[in-house]
Amino acid sequence: MSELVIEASKLSRNFGDLKAIQELDLEVEKGRIYGFLGPNGCGKTTAIRLLTGLLKPSAGEVQVLGFNLPRDAEKLRLHIGYMTQRFSLYDDLTVKENLQFVARIYGLVGRQQNSRIDELLNTNGLIPQKDQMTGSMSGGQRQRLGLSAATLHKPELLFLDEPTSAVDPENRREFWEQLFDLSDQGTSILVSTHYMDEAERCHKLAILEEGIKRADGSPEELMQDMGAHVVEIGSTNLRQLKQELLKLSDVISAAQLGARLRVLINNSIADPLAFLTQQKSISAEANISVVRPSLEDVFVTCTGEGRQ
Repeated sequence: MSELVIEASKLSRNFGDLKAIQELDLEVEKGRIYGFLGPNGCGKTTAIRLLTGLLKPSAGEVQVLGFNLPRDAEKLRLHIGYMTQRFSLYDDLTVKENLQFVARIYGLVGRQQNSRIDELLNTNGLIPQKDQMTGSMSGGQRQRLGLSAATLHKPELLFLDEPTSAVDPENRREFWEQLFDLSDQGTSILVSTHYMDEAERCHKLAILEEGIKRADGSPEELMQDMGAHVVEIGSTNLRQLKQELLKLSDVISAAQLGARLRVLINNSIADPLAFLTQQKSISAEANISVVRPSLEDVFVTCTGEGRQ
């Protein structure tokens, strides 16, 4: 069995009557990228704060890198990196000054500090901006600086809370290439996101809704076990057709994608194509085909109305 860097059992956190995290069971393997997928307010940030020792749980047990939380939270902080959703460095310092400040926090001084900062500036493409005030940087540049600061002390485990929410698609792709490089070097990573394409890049992930883990596993496992057929329909009057299909109890969801309608049908229907061709609302000229599931389909089937 692979070595685990995070083990949580029945982890819960309440804020008054609000149950932010409910009995979360979690296992994250060493050297892997594990994702939290879910909309704003689903508990992703609260879960990360529990796993970093910044919040005390209301119930449950959690062990990170062999440290028991919250008892060993101070010891753990020297071994982890944490990049928050909002940029948390100083706008009135230069890129290099920010990194020097963070380095001193972790006890890096002299040649060791200079060598590590130069390495990160080069790796993350920040050499041209090293003397630039951080407040004047673009979203992608600030993101690369945030990652540099979070990994400056070479943490064993890196927590990233929606790190790409304020950057363009090209910078998002480059950022994920950096994450895979870190993973290949042995760094374990837990990243939260609400982007489906990013979640598909994770080795494993958990889908969160209202503080509850609805599903977890590799993207391939989740798509294979989602319990629904995925069918696309090319036809006229797609808006009307969608409303008619949603009235059927075996139709989990229907969403228009351009000139096609993507329909999720319960696995209890053995032949989804025959099921649809029997519906009066679908014309004989309609083009109907079974297609590969996506992670968005998985999300729909295990959250909200799709779970009922």
